[in-house]
Amino acid sequence: MLDELTETLQLKLVNPNAHKQRKLRETVDEYQLALHDAFDQDCDTQTKTNDVVVDYDLSGYAKNALKQYVPNLLDEDTYDADELREETHPVRFTNEGPSLDHKPQNAIEWYVKIPHHDDYHLWLPAQPPAHKHDWLEALYHGDAEMGECQLIERDGEWYVHMPVTRGVEQSRSASASEPTPIGVDIGEAALATVCHRDERGTPTTPTIWSDESREVRRLRKTYFTATRRLQQREAARLDEEYSDELWARIDQLIDTVSSDVVAHAQTVENPVVVLEDLQHLRENMDYGRFMNRRLHGWAFATLHAQIEYKATEHGIPVATVEPAYTSKTCHACGEKGYRPRQGTFKCTNEECWVSEYQADINAALNIADRYDPAGESQPQTHSDS
Repeated sequence: MLDELTETLQLKLVNPNAHKQRKLRETVDEYQLALHDAFDQDCDTQTKTNDVVVDYDLSGYAKNALKQYVPNLLDEDTYDADELREETHPVRFTNEGPSLDHKPQNAIEWYVKIPHHDDYHLWLPAQPPAHKHDWLEALYHGDAEMGECQLIERDGEWYVHMPVTRGVEQSRSASASEPTPIGVDIGEAALATVCHRDERGTPTTPTIWSDESREVRRLRKTYFTATRRLQQREAARLDEEYSDELWARIDQLIDTVSSDVVAHAQTVENPVVVLEDLQHLRENMDYGRFMNRRLHGWAFATLHAQIEYKATEHGIPVATVEPAYTSKTCHACGEKGYRPRQGTFKCTNEECWVSEYQADINAALNIADRYDPAGESQPQTHSDS
């Protein structure tokens, strides 16, 4: 049985140029005229509202939203409004109008389509709020539904308020067993590595997605090599169809791996998926340097978000922990070590049984060990493995 979760995402439109700002302003102004006209004529049904707004230069999505909104304003059981406030009202669009696109090759990854009128719309880069990327990923991949959106101007900035609803399985019923934290390390050599400990504390069933990581790196190299060559020839831009095809293949790899990670978690009793805390990374660490070691910033964040929403969708709890030194700490004794080469961790504690260990599995175990059901992330020490 599925429960429904709804979140309203506030997407900030990033630096619209003068032309697009003018078009946004035209939409807002025309909407205000249509709204006041329909309200002043007491349009208490959708048919009456349609007769008034049909001649305004708005998209059908804005007109359809008005046909629902104005009768509700006048309905005594809903708003029962006697007059409209003087301030500018948000422009409402039914959910068929706005849409999302994802361009991971760009500095601003997310784009939102804003209807202007029936034969014209605007695509604008949009910045989602922190910790909400999983909702955008769910919507973009068809695992969530968009509600009625609103276009709002506030203090000279433009925003789209986008309600998103997704179904999630009810959380698994509590059992007598303790939760099993499954550490997920997202990295360069392996796109993802998962591992957890059994009831004796022994690392068990590690899975490493390294082939997928090699393919992502190859596709990215292909893209950037082609881009440099075109720049050297002073070409205007990389062929858009070719570019989109490459990045779609990368996105498909990330989508597959995130699904595999969640499928792995479903095989474990009472699982908790444990990820590194992106917000902590941004606020307390050298984020750019960290991301350079973690595949690439957008891929890390995208895979992180997809694992989070897909686990939640299947009723699996998700926790985040402090990420500092997960790749340079020994999972057995807790001492700091080092990585002499890609894929290898060396412990410097002569009394520890660990000499060398697979680096990504070591990091995944450290991430799992920092999970605390009470909500605090603390490293744990294991003397045996």
